[in-house]
Amino acid sequence: MDNLRIDGARLWHTIMETAKIGGTPKGGVNRQALTDLDGQVRRRLIAWAEAAGCTVTIDQVGNIFARRPGRDPSLPPVAIGSHLDTQPTGGKFDGILGVLAGLELIRTLNDANYETEAPIELINWTNEEGARFAPAMLASGVFTGRFALDYALDRADRDGKRFGDELKRIGFAGETPAGDHKLAAFFELHIEQGPILEAEAKTIGVVTGVQGIRWYHFRVTGQDSHAGTTPMNHRHDAFQGLARFAVALDRIARDEGGGAVATIGVVEVQPGSTNVVPGAAAATIDMRHPDDEALDRMETAFRAAAARIAQELGIEISFDTTWAAPAVRFDNDCIAAVRAAAEAGGHGYRDIVSGAGHDAANLAAITPTAMVFVPCAGGISHNEAESITEADAAAGTNVLLQAVLSVANRR
Repeated sequence: MDNLRIDGARLWHTIMETAKIGGTPKGGVNRQALTDLDGQVRRRLIAWAEAAGCTVTIDQVGNIFARRPGRDPSLPPVAIGSHLDTQPTGGKFDGILGVLAGLELIRTLNDANYETEAPIELINWTNEEGARFAPAMLASGVFTGRFALDYALDRADRDGKRFGDELKRIGFAGETPAGDHKLAAFFELHIEQGPILEAEAKTIGVVTGVQGIRWYHFRVTGQDSHAGTTPMNHRHDAFQGLARFAVALDRIARDEGGGAVATIGVVEVQPGSTNVVPGAAAATIDMRHPDDEALDRMETAFRAAAARIAQELGIEISFDTTWAAPAVRFDNDCIAAVRAAAEAGGHGYRDIVSGAGHDAANLAAITPTAMVFVPCAGGISHNEAESITEADAAAGTNVLLQAVLSVANRR
């Protein structure tokens, strides 16, 4: 088992082949969930998995399961996987590295005629990014019972197109009930999406958990008025309320520390005219911290700041929580398996908490789970410039292989 190594060149070639599906002029990928391009890459994955001897099933939210049989079919499978969907200006490696690493792992076992005790199951989770259908990690959430099936099917994109309708349109509305089978464990390989591993010259991140994440949508209601005739002290400027709140939120995150981050990523201002004082504004908040109590403190602080700003400007500010994922701690045995595999492979590694959300965070609620990180250049992700090395991709996949085998061969 310790001598098994994946074919790094084959893995890299497979990654580059899929990057052509939805490839952008700047070298990235735009393959958002349930688009025609998503359907195309899904069919490519299924063809590869079936060629590798896997049995493929699709559940009611489009999750794809490719199972390689084990010596004992009564055992639940050890699962590996990630996602194929991307951001509108995504890179070649976010998500799909974990899917294709799982495929390469299966191909490697086939090359060696290696039979595991438990089955191995490769999974592609639908709509991990949440770029088209909010919230993120939607279909793994249905599989794990976090979200109801009807809730997921009824999500709509900005054009009003329903998740369930688009799933049918591209041919991936499966019949298998979501969450119909148990998993012995789940492992996910992913790029770090941050600068820590590269800065410390570490090849492997042993992921011990995922930060808590909260998303909010907030609205500011003021009063439209003429930009030339309304004195400054008579204005109820919705954009000024948003701008002052943005500064306050940034300060709250910096003061909290300990890994706290807060981002306003989408802003809308109305009526959107050069010579009209804005009477309405809306924006999103993405707030994260490894400690849920810290997130509670940050929310209390930003609500107090909003109340103060609203009083100062004579406006109204309201908030809706659109998504909340608690901080997650991964399974100690699975973490130890990843750490042992990194040591055995001679790779520099460090423990790390994921600042980004991943499907593994949902899976941790129902099965032992861990993740493997590899560095990305400059820590850049969700960006067409996203880049990793072929050597790091191979190293991460070899660590994944050994960690999976250590669990799949337990009697």
